[in-house]
Amino acid sequence: MKSDVISVSSMKDQTDAVMEQAEKVAVYQGLSTKNALHLRLLAEEMMSLMRAITGDVRGQFWIENEKDQFQLRLNVRTQVDFRQREKLLSASSSGKNEAHRGFMGKIRAFFEPIEGTPVYFDTAVSASPQEIGWSMNTYQKQLEQMVSEKREGAAEAWDELEKSVIAHVADEVRISIHGYDVEMIVFKKF
Repeated sequence: MKSDVISVSSMKDQTDAVMEQAEKVAVYQGLSTKNALHLRLLAEEMMSLMRAITGDVRGQFWIENEKDQFQLRLNVRTQVDFRQREKLLSASSSGKNEAHRGFMGKIRAFFEPIEGTPVYFDTAVSASPQEIGWSMNTYQKQLEQMVSEKREGAAEAWDELEKSVIAHVADEVRISIHGYDVEMIVFKKF
């Protein structure tokens, strides 16, 4: 099943429409009160991210599910091209950027990167030179390794991940970058 698609923008708050959509999906799928709340929290976190993006960025939000497997999807067209983003993502992982602090702030960097801004993410570049992918579960494993190696900044990054609502509620978060298009998918099994 695919829900209605909601047009979203960083300049206009569509959180109410997205929350209403999450509630409709929860009711239609017969989710428990707790699971419906988790679906709402994930949708709300995604809209919080959308509101935090600088400039007029437009996209679409919807929810898909097959049985108990749910995907919350946010597709956004950004202002930064692949070469600028590649430079961003290859920057030193030990750098600090106050604008992209916290787990969701760092995810936000995928949607509005500033050329040369370091982000504490190791990314996996796919076989296609125009596509970049990132996974929360892979990031979590990398952080665990970095913490065990006592790498600089790793403990702080781990603490930020632990404080994130989306990291605790979602089973997985994946971000794919295809040129100017960024897709964020939050996976949750109920």
